[in-house]
Amino acid sequence: MGQLTAVDTNFLDIESRRTLSHIGGLAILDTTLCTDGRLTRGDMVDLIRERAHLAKPLRRRLVDVPFRLDRPYWEDDPRFDPDRHVHEVALPSPGDDLQLGAEVARIHERPLDRRRPLWELFLIQGLAGGRAAIYAKVHHACVDGVLAAELLAALLDLQPEAASPPVPAQERETRPELLPMLTRSVTRFALHPVRSTEALVRTAGHLDQLPVVGGLPGVREVSRAVRSVLGHRQPDPSQPQSLPPRTPFNAPISQHRAFAFGSLPLEDVKKVRRALGVSVNDVVMAMCTGALRQWLIDHDALPDRPLIACVPVSMRRRAECGDGNALSAMFAPLPVHIADPAERFLAVRDAMVNVKRRFAVSRGSWFEEVSALMPPALAGLATRLAMQVAPALNPVNLLVSNVPGPQQPLYARGARVLAYYPASVISDATGGVNITVFSYDGNLDVGVIACPDLVPDTWNLVDYLRESLTELLKMVDAQEAPAPV
Repeated sequence: MGQLTAVDTNFLDIESRRTLSHIGGLAILDTTLCTDGRLTRGDMVDLIRERAHLAKPLRRRLVDVPFRLDRPYWEDDPRFDPDRHVHEVALPSPGDDLQLGAEVARIHERPLDRRRPLWELFLIQGLAGGRAAIYAKVHHACVDGVLAAELLAALLDLQPEAASPPVPAQERETRPELLPMLTRSVTRFALHPVRSTEALVRTAGHLDQLPVVGGLPGVREVSRAVRSVLGHRQPDPSQPQSLPPRTPFNAPISQHRAFAFGSLPLEDVKKVRRALGVSVNDVVMAMCTGALRQWLIDHDALPDRPLIACVPVSMRRRAECGDGNALSAMFAPLPVHIADPAERFLAVRDAMVNVKRRFAVSRGSWFEEVSALMPPALAGLATRLAMQVAPALNPVNLLVSNVPGPQQPLYARGARVLAYYPASVISDATGGVNITVFSYDGNLDVGVIACPDLVPDTWNLVDYLRESLTELLKMVDAQEAPAPV
């Protein structure tokens, strides 16, 4: 029996008709090595039935606490059957990327059934070139991006021949009994004021690092005083938080989604990283900055100051991390207002150095602490209220995420996974566009989820990411070119 964390529960609470909290991935498959050259729905059902013991989130369903006195629990679904979660669709000819992206968007904009384990898988046939695709989505309350990548690796093989992993001996997560569950819930509820006071004290020292909140009168002084009393290191004040500008994608989102995807050579990204002495994530942020700048120019909406991107950070290396979400977030300026590519890159690099210093000072715990401030009975109401006022506050402009993946090919029942494009979450609070990249087998696979009412030309962002990488490569080549004699 496992209980959801406050962060996990938040992903349930923010859901509405327009905002959904599942994440997904689109795998493109070469099926030539499959039996009869074709991957079937039955193949996928059998695969998940054989491997489900390696991926607990696939078997678990929610159990709510009466009167919402406490956060929900997980239990193994006694009626778990992969056949109820695996579906098959086919694209009409010619089965191109635009059709595939539109089909994935339609699937992504539909909610998951909370009465069952919170995932679905769609086998998509009819792609051009005899390929197939798998689109799987799982609720963010179950997994974060890194854990989702680990689940992917557990379900797939490292060679075309399918391996049959041994079934480990394990206890089932049974439904919690009502009386003990209520007893624990009442105890937690009674002690919550003490725990929330402690969390508030720890969180107050980092409020000045949050967008919007950090700019309110007196917040910076209070945070510095709390850090001083607690003996925590002070962040570098040389680059204070700026307010996010208004953009066309910072408005209430609709219930519809658009999905665009593409691949970039990881070696090109690493070439830029090596030449300029930065991290792969810094290169990704620079690429996103260039791409967003061009998109904003197209829409006559280029601001005179940086965008603010929310960048999820995995905390899964901590020894106490288990299932569910182990993440925090940084808030990174993207200097889209700078025209010169070299000057813009230096601004990105310097901003990321400052952002990482601030995050190191906060120890990344603020996200978990803020999520746990309210008792469960009130947290859902408070979260939904916060989502309603988010468009007016405009806390961030968008989400940008970089998830590391395996650098060797994976196989599903003999079908080779050629690419894996992530799909994530958008909301009123985080903006109508989300750019997520996943490194896999020598490529940086990019997935862009957007609200089509706010970002009608989502595919342009993928093109502009390619152009931005080309721009960085030209800058590197110019830097490495020998000086004229």
